[in-house]
Amino acid sequence: MATPPAPTTPLLSLTWTDHITGRQGFLVIDRLVRGVASGGLRMRPGCTLAEVTGLAQGMSMKEALHYDPEARYVPLGGAKGGIDCDPRDPEAYGLLVRYLRSMRPYIESFWTTGEDLGLAQDVVDRAAAEAGLVSSVQAVYPLLDDEVGSRRRLAEAFTVEVDGIGLDELVGGCGVAESVLTALDRAGVPYWRTRVAVQGLGTMGGATARFLTRAGLTVVAVADIKGTIANPAGLDVESLLTARDAHGTVDRAALRPGDRELPGDAWLSTEAEVLVPAAVSYVIDAANQGRVTARWIAEAANMPVRPDAEELLAARGVTVLPDVVVNSGTNAWWWWTLFGDIGPDADEAFAHTRRSMRALTDLTLARAEADGTAPRAAAHAIAADRLPLITERFGRHR
Repeated sequence: MATPPAPTTPLLSLTWTDHITGRQGFLVIDRLVRGVASGGLRMRPGCTLAEVTGLAQGMSMKEALHYDPEARYVPLGGAKGGIDCDPRDPEAYGLLVRYLRSMRPYIESFWTTGEDLGLAQDVVDRAAAEAGLVSSVQAVYPLLDDEVGSRRRLAEAFTVEVDGIGLDELVGGCGVAESVLTALDRAGVPYWRTRVAVQGLGTMGGATARFLTRAGLTVVAVADIKGTIANPAGLDVESLLTARDAHGTVDRAALRPGDRELPGDAWLSTEAEVLVPAAVSYVIDAANQGRVTARWIAEAANMPVRPDAEELLAARGVTVLPDVVVNSGTNAWWWWTLFGDIGPDADEAFAHTRRSMRALTDLTLARAEADGTAPRAAAHAIAADRLPLITERFGRHR
């Protein structure tokens, strides 16, 4: 099985140590395009520089994969930030503010960031304001034709709600779901016969579960920090979403009589056709991949399947739909909206996301079949084809 090309050395890589708690944070700029890089900020216990480096490289791929010469959206370079702390820790918010204050020169100059694992966008926005920043994405403002109108459009988009959930929390899961549906369509598998297990019911996992259920698939297991909730007949996804706290943990009082509580890792071996790891990185490794019985794994989280596990899974006929494709919808939606490819409207956002994600997933799977490679290698090859076009048009700074 062909593997993706070896990653290049990042443009910038730094480790920050908080002078109050001694905790560490990280920033990696993989590359700049038109002087700017894009990538969210995560907060989780055990976050490392190596993890953030891999995520930044993935962001470069995600940006390149969404390049459309006819669009207003200008792909950026890839970056990522990370803080080694439990977001539930009482010290977490103060730590976030100090991190952003220290990173202010980078955010003002060339790093656009936002929510990621452990951090909601409203928390990032509040902390950024306390750190003295105009916005967490202010570095991209000089690239806009109409900064005032663009900022107003994005701000309005963040006020849009669909069934009580913010549009910004839904578009990423819409993209993940569309990637899964595309894979099923290519394989000729009917939606109504497809079972799904989701690890993580936060922003990405929750929205993915909602869109897949509404498409006719059956979610039979979801996992959060308290364990796995399973029901072979199907879970009431809407009820579980309503019963979540801010970190995606479900109140067990909302469970129905047929729902069972299982250990936290039980989702991995659930009898399902599709697994959606939507929480943390590195959750599927060589040691536990043998428990997977699903036919597809859709990487809603960043880097949830380790490379050695992916090779073993492929040998067993399990297809990994890679994160650089599957979960790229959130990032793209920000820029589609800010640059003016779409307006602050839910129907328009979902339609554009579905079209773009279906086309990208179909192209990736077709390339994988043609090249005899895994979808991840195919996605990297597509991105590699597009990077020179982006560089030629917009220039690249290293």
